[in-house]
Amino acid sequence: MEENKIVNWFKRNWKNYLFYAVILFFLFNAGAKSWLLQRIMSTGLFNAKIKTEQTANNDSPAPSFSVTDSDGKIITADSLKGKVVLINFWASWCPPCRAEMPSLNKLYNDLKNDEHFVFLFINEDEHIESAKKFISKNNYSIPLYFRLNVPTEIFSGTLPTTLVLDKHGKIVLKHEGMASYDSENFINQLKKLQ
Repeated sequence: MEENKIVNWFKRNWKNYLFYAVILFFLFNAGAKSWLLQRIMSTGLFNAKIKTEQTANNDSPAPSFSVTDSDGKIITADSLKGKVVLINFWASWCPPCRAEMPSLNKLYNDLKNDEHFVFLFINEDEHIESAKKFISKNNYSIPLYFRLNVPTEIFSGTLPTTLVLDKHGKIVLKHEGMASYDSENFINQLKKLQ
């Protein structure tokens, strides 16, 4: 008799437990969370956009900064003048970073051979091996960079953060949070900055 009560109770409530299990899965699994965020981004609601008034109102160049590549070569803001620069701060453990990475990788592959553009994908993982493993596992071709001297005006610690500097070194886009960067509209906006 007691066994029947348990079976009947479970039959009535199994949907609730399944729902809670799915919620917990998405809360505690970075891969699942990034997959869900990618599905949301695919709706087009999170497409990046350079606002023209943001470009027009910004007359001062970005503060000086320096980063290093995985071979130890130092890159400074001054060495990038004359180029359109996309800077992305990310980490392999960050679900929104993981969600936007396919669009950033596609953007990079579409424009990497254009001499007018420079891409700095600045990794914030504690261990470089985590970043390398993530890039390799997902067949991304983005180059790895690391912060040396980056002021808070450029990166305040929010992941992901993406900036676009025009050829004069002015910040024309600063976006904290995930976005999709491979839309035709965004690529055309970047090309207009050349």
